[in-house]
Order: sequence, then C-alpha cells, then structure tokens
Amino acid sequence: IKAAGLAKGKGVIVPSSLLEAVRAIERIMVKGEFGDAGKRVVIEERLTGPEVSVLAIVDGRGGNIMVLPPCQDHKRLKDGDEGPNTGGMGAFCPAGTLDGAMMEKVEREVLVPAVDAMRREGIEYVGVLYAGLMLTPAGPKVLEFNCRFGDPECQPLMARLKTDPIDLFEAACTGRLDEIEIEWDERAACCIVIASEGYPEKPRTGIVIEGIEDANAVEGVTVYHAGTKLNNEGKVVTAGGRVLGVTALGATMEDARERAYEACGKIAFAGMQYRRDIAVGAGAAAGSDAAAKSGAGAGSR
Repeated sequence: IKAAGLAKGKGVIVPSSLLEAVRAIERIMVKGEFGDAGKRVVIEERLTGPEVSVLAIVDGRGGNIMVLPPCQDHKRLKDGDEGPNTGGMGAFCPAGTLDGAMMEKVEREVLVPAVDAMRREGIEYVGVLYAGLMLTPAGPKVLEFNCRFGDPECQPLMARLKTDPIDLFEAACTGRLDEIEIEWDERAACCIVIASEGYPEKPRTGIVIEGIEDANAVEGVTVYHAGTKLNNEGKVVTAGGRVLGVTALGATMEDARERAYEACGKIAFAGMQYRRDIAVGAGAAAGSDAAAKSGAGAGSR
C-alpha cells in the first residue's frame, strides 16, 4: 500500500494481514502520516523475494546502455528485515543474487524496453537509469525506476569504480559510451547507514557526532556524510534521518563488512541506530562474481 505522491522513499507499507492493510490506509489517508502525498493510495500485489538494484548509464542518441555491477539494498529499519521501510539502511556491491545470465535478462527485458519507451515519447534519455527489482519466483519484477544513483547503492558503487566518473559522464553526454573502457576494483564494497534516533518517522537533529575521523582511519573505509551539518561551535551534528554512510572495501564481502562495522563502532552520538546484518551471507570475493564482470562494458541497443 503506497502513498501516491512523493514521500521521500518512505510512503510504502507492506502489510501481512487484512487488518494491517486497513491500519495502513488509516495511517496514510486519515492520520496523514505522509502529508499530501497520502491523499490517494495505490494498492498493489505483494511480491516476495530478494531485492536488487541494477543501475545503468544511458547515452541517448548513442544508443548505448552501460550496465553497472548490481547492488543489494536493505530497506527495512531493523535486523532481519523487520520494522518500517526506509530510504535504505545499507547496501553492498556486487550482489551475488544476479549472475551474468540474469543480468543479461534484466538488460534485455527491463532496461532496453524502458529506454525504447522513452524514445517513443520523444525523450532521448541521457544519464543514470536505476531499476529497483524484486527477484520473485516468477522472475525479476520492477518495483521502481529512478533517474539518479540510488542511496545508499551509490556509495559501494563509487568505492569500486576506478575509472574517473567525469570521463564516464562526459562519454554519456556525448553519445560515446561504447568508446570508454571502464575499470572496477575487484574488491567487494559494503555500506552501513547510521541513522538518527526516531528515523524514519521523526529523526532527532542537532546531536553532536563523535568519532568520524577515527572511523575514516580504518583501512579501506570512507565515511560519507548524508544528514549532517556544522553547528555554531564547528562540531558535526545530525541534520536528518540517515546521517552517515560508512563504506568499506575488502578482498571478500565478509572482509568489507567487518571493516565497515569496525568503523561504525568508532562513531558515537545519542540515539544512533544501524543494522547489524548488512551483507550477511552476501558471498565471497567480488572479483569472482560473474555479475560484477557483466557490468564492465556498454552494450548497444
């Protein structure tokens, strides 16, 4: 059950019973938890299966779609995929849930038709095309499209991208994606989102954050700022729901997540919350993953 308007990625409730469905509609349309976005709702079939994000760069008239290595996001707030939906509590790349054959299927049956449909509408799309998918027993189903890098999927993707992204973007803008060689770090990447107390409903802001420099000092770790700002005393404080994206590279996914969680342990602020099960069981070395290698070039439509 979805709020039909823009709700910052949080206007979706997945009920497990008819009673929960009725309560979801009450929350959205009667109590107005998502504001004007909830004046209308969309009721859709409930899908089951792992979610995966496939991003591609499209160069418009060049006719090329460069599929990037797949990422897997964790949408629910709490461990074990419990709690409310969020904008994303962590992500890892590459996602072993998609092998090379499945990536080709997604490109052929999802990305290419989307680009062709836009062209028929007179839109020569140039930029990032993000497909949020659920791998159901009946095959991949599209949950959403976006025209931007996803958050937090962007963090592990950029951590693994060795090619200068400016060169990549310039090739897209000039219709030359098929001419650029893109290089990926073979290591795995894992991003842990640290959120404020009260997120996603009413996050606490203005709370001083300690330990960011110590976290950045962990080998292979980069701490990306999301919902932060400097207060009048020059200290970093919370300024939103999802506050930091702690991202680590490692020879294996387990190594990457261990480093990311080591860095998370060095950060402290009142009420901070983050999941402890990001990328659990996600697989071994990124370099051996067929899905990672399938994103190494641009395919002509």
